[in-house]
Formats: sequence, structure tokens, C-alpha cells
Amino acid sequence: MDTTDILFICGGAFVGLEKIIQRRLGRHTMGFGAIGEVQKNGHSRRDEILQHTEPEDLLDYGFIPEFVGRLPVMTALAELSESQLVSILTDTKNALTKQFAKLMEMEGVELEFTPGAVRELAAQALKKGTGARALRGLIEHLMLDVMYDAPDNGDVAQVKITQSVVLGESQPIVRRKPEVEAA
Repeated sequence: MDTTDILFICGGAFVGLEKIIQRRLGRHTMGFGAIGEVQKNGHSRRDEILQHTEPEDLLDYGFIPEFVGRLPVMTALAELSESQLVSILTDTKNALTKQFAKLMEMEGVELEFTPGAVRELAAQALKKGTGARALRGLIEHLMLDVMYDAPDNGDVAQVKITQSVVLGESQPIVRRKPEVEAA
């Protein structure tokens, strides 16, 4: 394949890349001033260190030389904030909460995520450190039982996911369809 006119864009969390860069730069990876320590202004030093990414860092991280050679320009992006993760869950065109609500709607079940549940999902994704990719895994794990049980029970009208459900402290709130008496 001729890759002359193909633009390669590679993005991701690249967990651990900052340690490789620090070793190359000769900076501390443990103790005071280490990577991941939050500075007084609230920003992570990780973002600052990733600004110094070089091709050899990507090679040490595990990328093959042929691929790194296709990445002539490198830049580091700031980590997503909790509010940005909440927006990904709710506001975007293909928001994850909307996708799961649509799947449940196809089974005749209304799905609702409370604002507290969405914030808790974003907080948990932030703790994982893998950006927006963590969101899908968290929701899939959360919805596993609901996705299997609700269609089998034809009497489920609505499922509500609250913050306590996300924390694993309670079960989803299920509202059943009113029984229709035979006339």
C-alpha cells in the first residue's frame, strides 16, 4: 500500500509514557516532584512532561520504527476533565447514555441516568486514567445485568441508574408496567 497521501493520526492515553520521557530527561520518577504529583495551580506535571515526547520515547514505549516514522508531528493533549467526560456521556451526538437508552428503547424499556450517576461514572473514568475509553467499559459493566434481564421480563417499563448504583451500593430502580386486566 502506498502511504504517501495518507495522514496517520495516533491518539490515546499512553499510560506510562511519561516515565520513559522522564528517564530520558534524567528527572525523578519517584518522591517529591514526581510525575503525577499535582502542582499548586492544579495541573498535572504529566501534561508538562508529555510535551517533551520524542520518537525514541515512542520506540521505547513499544511502537515499531516503521510506524513512528509515519508520525512526523507530535503533540500532547491535556487529560480530559470530569466535566468533559460528563459531556461525552450526555451531550455529544452519539453520547454513550443515549446509545444505551436507544438499545433499551428497542426492548420497550425507558432508561434514565441521573446526573449523580453520570458524574460518578466520569469520576471513575478519571481515576482509571485512560480517558473516554474507560466510559464505555464502565457503562457496559454497569448495564450487563439490566441488558439481559429487562428484555426477558416483559413487564419492565423503566430503569433508573443512580449514583448509588454506579458505586455498587444498590440495584437499578425498576418501574414495572401496570398490569392490564383482561376485559
